[in-house]
Amino acid sequence: MRRRIAVSAVVVLLGLAGCTSTKDPVASPSATAPSVSVAPSPSDSASPSPTPTPSASPSPSPSPTRGPSPKPTQSTTPAGGPISCTGKATLNRPQATGTGPAGSILRTGTDAVALTFDDGPDPINTPKILDMLKQCGVKATFCLVGFRARDRPDLVRRIYAEGHTLCNHSWQHLTDLGKRTHKAIVDDLTGTNKAIHAIVPDAKIAYFRAPGGNFTAEMVQIAKDLGMASIYWHVDPRDWDSSAFGKGSKMVNHVISAVEGNVRPGSIILSHDNGKPDTITAYRTLLPWLAARFDLIALPVDAPLP
Repeated sequence: MRRRIAVSAVVVLLGLAGCTSTKDPVASPSATAPSVSVAPSPSDSASPSPTPTPSASPSPSPSPTRGPSPKPTQSTTPAGGPISCTGKATLNRPQATGTGPAGSILRTGTDAVALTFDDGPDPINTPKILDMLKQCGVKATFCLVGFRARDRPDLVRRIYAEGHTLCNHSWQHLTDLGKRTHKAIVDDLTGTNKAIHAIVPDAKIAYFRAPGGNFTAEMVQIAKDLGMASIYWHVDPRDWDSSAFGKGSKMVNHVISAVEGNVRPGSIILSHDNGKPDTITAYRTLLPWLAARFDLIALPVDAPLP
């Protein structure tokens, strides 16, 4: 009997020992799990590979390319500071050809390129482009709207004093001026010339540009009778069309690309200073680029283009 009791006791003790050994591994995984994760199995070796990707943070690397292309907007001088036009480069392109509407002129007839600025004078933008032209030693042609010339005599005087050519761009920029009566057209062009001459009496106004470039044979003849050649353009970057090309850096980049891509020896380039600050910004890049490749001229007044 005692022997049976002893055997039973041994069996109970062994059972208790067995229960204790199975409970420990069950209770311990939370404590030992980290040691297992440090040494993953070969099947887990792919899981760490995505880790470097987030840690590399791909978003910072593309960010510099998300903004505008650095070429058009990059400048070697601070925004608004002086620019330099000392570089020289070669650009081999055929000379500009063709004739504008109603026989108007769209080229200089030589390898020289003419910059023209329309619709001013503008109290903010015209002084800025005049400053840049002066810094580069470049002369241009300013096609003035009559009532704006009347209202900004200081700028008309400055344009003339700094050697730029003056151009009649009608009294108030009516794009349908060519559809008006003969007398209305004559009065418009004559009134614009009188407003300019009231400020700079000695200035020769040798050119006329129709608003919107909407020349008619009658307008061209009237301008000729008043001593003015009618000028169109060979390059139009459409800096006036913000609905198509946007504003700010988008327009700046577009203007630069359009001018650089289309200019030829002999081109007359159309630009706008009135109400077009993006055009002025674009010329911070364009002026050095153009001056390095072309002779930039004001349209001649002593012997106007035929």
